[in-house]
Amino acid sequence: MNGKTLWGIIFGLVVLNCLTLAYFLSGKQSSQITSVSNHTEGEVVAEIGETTISRQDWLAELEKRFGKTTLENMINIKVVEELASKYGIEVPEETIERELKMFKATYNAFGEEGFEQDDQLKDQIRYSILLEELLTKDVEVPEEEMKQFYEENKGFYEIRKSYLLSHIVVNSEGDAKQIIEELKGGSSFEALAAEKSIDNLTASNGGELGYVEVESSFVPPQYLEEAEKLSVGEWSNVIQVDDEFVVVYVEDILEGVTFTYDEVKNQIRRQIALDQMEGNISAHKLWEEIGVSWFYGE
Repeated sequence: MNGKTLWGIIFGLVVLNCLTLAYFLSGKQSSQITSVSNHTEGEVVAEIGETTISRQDWLAELEKRFGKTTLENMINIKVVEELASKYGIEVPEETIERELKMFKATYNAFGEEGFEQDDQLKDQIRYSILLEELLTKDVEVPEEEMKQFYEENKGFYEIRKSYLLSHIVVNSEGDAKQIIEELKGGSSFEALAAEKSIDNLTASNGGELGYVEVESSFVPPQYLEEAEKLSVGEWSNVIQVDDEFVVVYVEDILEGVTFTYDEVKNQIRRQIALDQMEGNISAHKLWEEIGVSWFYGE
């Protein structure tokens, strides 16, 4: 396994492990939890024939299934934040932006919906970097080793220009032209794709194809030829691909960039140091230092 793949997997696992927590801590979910606490325990939340499910039973089941993991993740965030403050560890915004771009380029199949919102993903990236910095703060990595790692994995730090594309595929040119008219009238591309696209693999996801690199063979070359003429938020004219007709939409553009050694040396240091660690990358390793006691008592 090469360095690019290894780093992509490790970074992806750390970030994606935060997605569940992000849902539970989102503003919407927090308001729902507050709302729940304001209702009586005996309130019925579902009726199935003559059987009912009470709010108390429902919450008990939620706690049984998700309570420990959710509480552990909440503790982890607090532990990381407090220890980062203690040691004066901060994450510059440009570091977050760089790793966000690298993450998108590496996980190009997910697209914007897979990442939720950029702001949310930035928070998750910041948490991951702080955690890694804390876990590796006492590890020294020779400069020569870091430079060698960079040279051997240079391709990972070179991001080619990519387009976040969606498409709607139909059987006739007339149908494609009608879709363009509806888009001009204010219709949602995502909704039209779900309703009218004959590509069953993408229709249910609003036609989204993910991030596609320039000259990629993942999509027909006509897609990228049209994408190069478009700005973010614009759709193409009708494209004919074999016997089908397509409208392509550009949701986002990642400009190509090559990150220098100096820009990514801290990231490399963490990666090499993490490779030397035993066990999982977890904030649980930091609990003893700060002193944590919790409901589950472990």
